[in-house]
Amino acid sequence: MTTFSLEPAQTAWCAELRTLAADRLRPLAEKGEPGRVNRPLVAALGELGLLRRMFDSGALDLCLLRESLAHGCTEAETALALQGLGTSPVVRAGTRAQRERWLPEVVTGRAVAAFALSEPGAGSDAAALALDAAGETGGGWRLTGEKCWISNAPEADFYTVFARTTPGAGARGVTAFLVPADRPGLTGTALDMLSPHPIGALAFDGVPVTPDDVVGEVDRGFRVAMDTLNLFRPSVGAFAVGMAQAALDAALEHTAGRRAFGGALADLQAVSHRVAEMAVRTEAARLMVYAAAAAYDGGAPDVPKRSAMAKLLATETAQYVVDAAVQLHGARALQCGHLLEHLYREVRAPRIYEGATEVQRSIIAKELYAS
Repeated sequence: MTTFSLEPAQTAWCAELRTLAADRLRPLAEKGEPGRVNRPLVAALGELGLLRRMFDSGALDLCLLRESLAHGCTEAETALALQGLGTSPVVRAGTRAQRERWLPEVVTGRAVAAFALSEPGAGSDAAALALDAAGETGGGWRLTGEKCWISNAPEADFYTVFARTTPGAGARGVTAFLVPADRPGLTGTALDMLSPHPIGALAFDGVPVTPDDVVGEVDRGFRVAMDTLNLFRPSVGAFAVGMAQAALDAALEHTAGRRAFGGALADLQAVSHRVAEMAVRTEAARLMVYAAAAAYDGGAPDVPKRSAMAKLLATETAQYVVDAAVQLHGARALQCGHLLEHLYREVRAPRIYEGATEVQRSIIAKELYAS
C-alpha cells in the first residue's frame, strides 16, 4: 500500500463500518443521555470487536476506524476513541498485571477508561501540570489536586492520571499512574459542555497510589502522555475528516435537490464552487491524516511534526466544511436534531483537545527549526 491510496479490502472495510455505524450504533447513541457515558453503546463496540481491533491495529487502521464511524455516528466514534486514549498508555507502557486486569474489560466494553492529563492551570501547556504526588515512607504516593475537562469523567472505571512526582522539574518530573475510580479520596463532577460526550472534573484528596500503579517509569510519565498523543493526534484528524465528509455528503444531496431561483441550488456557480472547495479541502485533510498514520506505522523520525500537521489541517478543515454546509442548508440546519446542527456542536472541540491548533503550530515550528 502506498501512503496515498487504500487497498480494496480497506475500502470495503470502511464501507462496512459506515453502514454499521448508521444501522447498528446510531440507534444506541440516540437512546443515550447527552453528557453521560453510554454504556450500552460501549458494550456494542466491544461485542462487534471494534475495541479489540483498535488495540490490535496500527495508526492507519485506527484512522480508518475513527473516520468511518464518525461519518455514521459521532457518538460511537467518540466512545471508541476515549476507550483507546485512556487505555493506550497501559497497553504501551503498563505492567503485565495492569494489562491483564484492565485490557480484557476494556475490549469487551465492560470497563470505561479515561485519560486524565488536563488541569485548570495546565491545558495546552501540559508540562505545567500541578497535581501533586507526594512520596510516602514505603514507596507509595498521595495524589492531591485537580484534573479538569477529562472525557468520561466522573463515570470512568479507571483513569490514567499524570501527576508531579518531582517539583520544579517540568516535563521530566511527571509520572503516570493507573488509578481505579474506587480509590479513597477520588471524587468527580460532570461538566455541562457544548459537545454531547461526557466531560468532567476530578478532585484528588490524598488518593493513595503505589509502585504497582505506575505506568511506565517514575518521572517519565510525560513521555507516556506524548507517545499516546502522537498516536491519537492523526486519528483526531480522522474523526474530523469523517465529520467533514458527512457534512459534504449532506451538502451535495441538499444542493442537488433543493429548488431555488428557477433551478437547483447546485446550478448556481457560487454554490457549486463552494461545494468543490469543501471537497478539495476534505480530501487534502484525509491524505495528510493517512500520511501521518503511515509515518507512525513506519517508525518515521518526524512523527511529532506529521501528527501535529494532520490534526491541525483536518480539524480546521472540518470546521470550515461543516460551517459551509450549514450555510448552504440555511435555517433548517440549525434546528435541533438536524445532522448539521449535531455536527456543528461536535466539530468545535477537536480544535482544542489533545493540543489546540495553536499548540500544533508551535510543535510544527519547533520541529522545522530543529531539522
